[in-house]
Amino acid sequence: MAYFRAADERGRANFGWLNSKHSFSFGNYYDPKHMGFSTLRVINDDTVAPSGGFPPHGHRDMEIISVVLDGGLTHTDSMGHGSTIVPGDVQRISAGTGVMHSEFNASDERPLRFLQIWITPGRRGIAPAYEQKHFSTEDKRGRVVLMGSPDGRQDSLTLNQDAFLYGTIVESGQTLTHSLAENRAVYVHVISGQLSINGQHLADGDGLGLGHTDALVLAATEESELLIFELETETTA
Repeated sequence: MAYFRAADERGRANFGWLNSKHSFSFGNYYDPKHMGFSTLRVINDDTVAPSGGFPPHGHRDMEIISVVLDGGLTHTDSMGHGSTIVPGDVQRISAGTGVMHSEFNASDERPLRFLQIWITPGRRGIAPAYEQKHFSTEDKRGRVVLMGSPDGRQDSLTLNQDAFLYGTIVESGQTLTHSLAENRAVYVHVISGQLSINGQHLADGDGLGLGHTDALVLAATEESELLIFELETETTA
């Protein structure tokens, strides 16, 4: 059975410096029908005002993935990492036993937009870890690219969970088929564009979850950028 998450029905939070859209329950937004999908717990589409950002705060026992869509994200953490993440960069923090970090818009002139994604870990209490890799537009255009996996295969980020993260840009008029492993669930988040996925129409910000599906058929009516999460089937919400 399909789980459809309409973009215009997502939770909202606006603090002036931050305008956030929540695909799943987060912060002050709570909806028991939208608590996550399998081990995928959070997808927040965050727009941060110039010079705005999140001061130092803590996390533990969560896989935190940041995907920058526009602008630059300046990151520092208690593990000693510091960098500015730009479009095409994907950052993974395994919070494990605990990590402090801060995230700020690198510009005092233009907004920052990024996706903050949380996946529940396969093991709790591990040592915190950090990774950052770049996946270019050219790499993703017209094909599905592995960006995260449990073992870091194909130079992907290493996730502390039996989960795979893919990115793709499907060109207008193109149809791509992405095969899935047996007995897996899959969730697709549309970053931009319009397309059909296994016959279901989706557009900017929409999400679609499917269980026990052999393949995704992605047919774009305009250029569309997507994230694809291949997940365990045990729990959906």
